[in-house]
Parts: sequence; C-alpha cells; structure tokens
Amino acid sequence: MSDSGTGRRQWLGLTAAIAALVSACRRTSTPQDSAQRALGKPVSPYGERSPFETEARFMPEVRFPEASTSLTPLQDSCGILTPSSLHYERHHSGVPRIDPASHQLLIHGQVDCPTIFSLEDIKRLPSISRIYFLECSGNTRWIEPAAATAQQTHGLASCSEWTGVPLSLLLSEVGVQKSARWILAEGADACKMQRSLPVEKAMDDILVAWGQNGEALRPEQGYPLRLLAPGWEGNVSVKWLRRIEAVEEPYMTRDETARYTDLMPDGSARMFTFVMDAKSIITYPSGGQRIKAGFCEVTGLAWSGRARVRRVEVSVDGGNTWIDAKLQEPVLDRAFVRFRLPWRWDGGECRIQSRATDESGYVQPSREELIAIRGVHSDYHNNAIKVWKIAVDGQVSGA
Repeated sequence: MSDSGTGRRQWLGLTAAIAALVSACRRTSTPQDSAQRALGKPVSPYGERSPFETEARFMPEVRFPEASTSLTPLQDSCGILTPSSLHYERHHSGVPRIDPASHQLLIHGQVDCPTIFSLEDIKRLPSISRIYFLECSGNTRWIEPAAATAQQTHGLASCSEWTGVPLSLLLSEVGVQKSARWILAEGADACKMQRSLPVEKAMDDILVAWGQNGEALRPEQGYPLRLLAPGWEGNVSVKWLRRIEAVEEPYMTRDETARYTDLMPDGSARMFTFVMDAKSIITYPSGGQRIKAGFCEVTGLAWSGRARVRRVEVSVDGGNTWIDAKLQEPVLDRAFVRFRLPWRWDGGECRIQSRATDESGYVQPSREELIAIRGVHSDYHNNAIKVWKIAVDGQVSGA
C-alpha cells in the first residue's frame, strides 16, 4: 500500500513539474516563436536557400569583368559537392546566351563521317554520371592577397556530379582516322575558346556534359554543352562546346602558347601540362576565421588529377610532425575528398597545414620543394602545401 502511495506521489510530482515547465516556456516565448507558428511560405517552382545563408562567390576587382573569375567559398563547404550556384567561374569573353534548340556540335576533320549533332541527338545516346573536381590551372597564386581566406587562395576549384555522353562514343560514331592523334575543341563564346587534346584522353574518360548536380548545366558552366576532362586543368574542359576537329598535331592556339604554360628557371617552358597534381587545403581553421581554445575538428579538402587520394596528413606544429587524418567516405577517383582530424588547441600560437598523397605515390610538396624544381616564374599549377597561422587570440591568417 505504501509503495502505491509513493508511486502516486511521484507521478503527481512529475505532472506538476511538467506543468511548471510548460508555463515557463509560455512566459518566455518570443515574437520569433509566434512568427514560427504562423503560416509559412507556400511552395515555389524553384527552391531557394534560407536568407540566413549568405555564402557567395568572391569576385576580384578587374578591368575587364567579361574575362575574369569568381571563386568558390571552400571554407563554408560541407561534404565534397559544390552547389552549381557556387561553382567557380573562369571566362575569357563573358557568358554567351545560347538557345539549346538551335545549338549544334560539329565533329569533323580526319574522320570517316563528319556529323552535326543537336542537343536532342546527344541526349538520346547512353549517358553516365560521374563526380569529378574541376580546377583552374591558375588556382593558388604565388603571391596571396592580404588577409587571404581559403576561398581567395584555393577557390578556383569545385566538385560536381556531371552527366553526359562519353566523348569516345561520339568519336566512334564518326570514325576517327588513325592519322588523327589530337582533337581541337572549340567553344561558342565570343573568343571561340580553343584547346588541343590528345586522342588517347578523348577516347578514355572525357564527357560531353549537359548536366550538373542533377539539372542542366548553368550558363556559367557551359550551357548547353561542355567538355569535362577529369583530372586535367579546367581550361581544356571547353564550355559552350560547338566544334571538335580531329587533327594530326596540336593547333598551338593562343591559350596553349601565350597562356597555360609554365616558365621554368632555365628559360624553357612546359607545355600541355594537363594533369592537376595532388593538393589539399584546410578549410577549418583557415584564413579569416577565429577559433577558441579547446576542442576543434580540423577539416578540409584534398584532390588529385593523377589518381585517388590515398592519404592526408595534418601538422599542427609547423611541419615538424604529421598525423594521419580520417578520409570521409566516399573516396572517389579525381574528386574532392573530405578529411577530418580531432584536435585540442592549447591557445598558443601555432601553424597548421595538410599534405595529400595519391595512389600513384605522388606526395604534395612544400612551397620550398616546388620552387626548387620550377622556380618562381611559373604562374600555373601551384599545388604547394598551404600553411595557416593561428595567433594567441584565435585569429587565423595566411603564413
């Protein structure tokens, strides 16, 4: 009987406590609570992000904005995919307005059957979807802007799911002749961007892409058609693709002679340096951010155009010692890889950095190691280790 009475008293006490808590919540409700209970925004034909989310592409001030860039806010990213609206841009003569109903792709030159494909023709063919990173070979300048962020130093790199038709399928349809060792790809922009590519790559893994992240390409990304050359410098993934010519030798166009070459210390120049080597960047903590002493999860992105990323190491003592970070699944070939490392910051000044190793055995070099090989006159393919400095007040800046 006493046990029953005790249970009843406990139940009444719990009920009273819940009633008091509900009453307190009602007394402390805010206008925002009332607004949240009101009817919300109705459905819309195309989704938008919350107005509280303000990540945006950074656009450097330039004299000719039609021949400029916008950079992806890597420090604000999560996972490995870049939203299409935040994918970096690089244009040489602005973004053309193209009606997909009238757009055509001509494949000609040293082929058995020169053919004009409409967008509808291409979409009728078997398509595939692949996740690949895309990086401008001019990403990461040797001289950084003051108070640089991860976006300003590494933001000419993004990662998307691309959908399209293998270029090899189209080339097989037209019958590429044995004498053709290269192809010339041309865009429909005002400058008619042209780049030469080896037939071996064209017959391997290049896509003629019409989709990005589950929808049509954005105009800034080459709508309605673009090339996508996995692991190679972004410039060869010609946007607004209108023509492919099979040829014996590279065309030596302006953008593969005057640009996109690497001047070496002895005065020679590396040309057709297509592959983007292993690279990584810590996105938290990174430039422009402030952290507090105590636990901190170090995280960032790594990628390689040679092979799948096998390992990412992090140093929190200026490169004296290195710790293996955890690679977040999925770890895909020639795609961004997210890495993470739990860390407890003691509040003292320190330097943090990361380095990637891919399955080919290539290890991301330090700035000093890269300069020893290539000098300081090359303006492209800088994949040196990026060092961040954390001050005693928690402010993070470039080192």
